[in-house]
Amino acid sequence: MACPRLATMTDDIDIAIVGTLTNDDLRRMDELLSQLSSTATFDSDRVLALLDAPGTVLFVARDAGYMVGMATLVIFPLVTGWRGIVEDVVVDHQVRGRGIARLLLEAVTEEATRRHLRTLDLTSRPSRESALRLYESVGFERRETNVLRYMPTPE
Repeated sequence: MACPRLATMTDDIDIAIVGTLTNDDLRRMDELLSQLSSTATFDSDRVLALLDAPGTVLFVARDAGYMVGMATLVIFPLVTGWRGIVEDVVVDHQVRGRGIARLLLEAVTEEATRRHLRTLDLTSRPSRESALRLYESVGFERRETNVLRYMPTPE
C-alpha cells in the first residue's frame, strides 16, 4: 500500500505516513528512541502493532531515503469529540537544526485538521525551551494545566 505524502521535500527531507517498516527502519527507530528517552525500551513487536492499530499514525522523516526522524499521532474518540495526542517526536541529533521537526509537526497538524480532530495535544518538559518555542511556532498553545500520571505496577 502506498503511503500518502504529506509534506513537500525540503532540503531532500521527505515526510510520510508509513504503513510498513523494514528491519533497517526498526533498527533506526531503536536508535532514535534512545535519543528521545533514556528510560524507554524499544520493542519491534510493539512498533509493528502500532502500525496496525486503528488510532495511531506513524510519521517518518527521511533524508535521501534514510530515516532521520519520527512522530506518532494518536487519535481517539471521547464524549466531547475526536481528540489527538502527539507522541515520540524525535529527530536524529546529527541532523537537528534543519527544520525536520517542524516538517514532522506540520504533517501531523495537517493530518489532524484533515481528520477534523477537536484538539491536538502534546506535552514537553519545561526545560526543553527550544522545543517549546518550536511547538508554539507551529500553532500549539501553552495551557495552564497540570499533567498527572499514574503508573500501574505489574503484579
